[in-house]
Amino acid sequence: MPLFTVDFKSGKPVYLQLVDQIRYAAASGALRTGESLPSIRPLAEELRVNRNTVAKAYAELENQGVIETLPGKGCFLKENNSPFTRSVRQKLLVTEIDEAVVTAHHLQVDGDTFLSLVKERLEHFERKAAEASDKSVAKTSPRRIP
Repeated sequence: MPLFTVDFKSGKPVYLQLVDQIRYAAASGALRTGESLPSIRPLAEELRVNRNTVAKAYAELENQGVIETLPGKGCFLKENNSPFTRSVRQKLLVTEIDEAVVTAHHLQVDGDTFLSLVKERLEHFERKAAEASDKSVAKTSPRRIP
């Protein structure tokens, strides 16, 4: 299964779908700090989109401080040091939470169920991040031979 996919019928711009998926992959541990992202041309071909669409997504991620571009080497996931102040981060998060609350309302999901789902998703991401951390420690730890 590919790491990234696009839904041309979603109504959301393709580059923003890619931005969200890369941020999701970073949060879940599917992409780790220092790991390279796919090159623009092969990813564009795989997703069947214009190279400029992928380049725009990568530029947006770089502006957000999620990735960094090293000339001649590619794009890499940066360490999770947000360039935003605490109040800006909270304002951005409130916007996302408001969208989720409105969606829950339209789907007729009650408050307790919504909060339960949020807690479940938070635990899911924490587990994924811990698993990714465990895997990276296992790769770098010397193996002892009895």
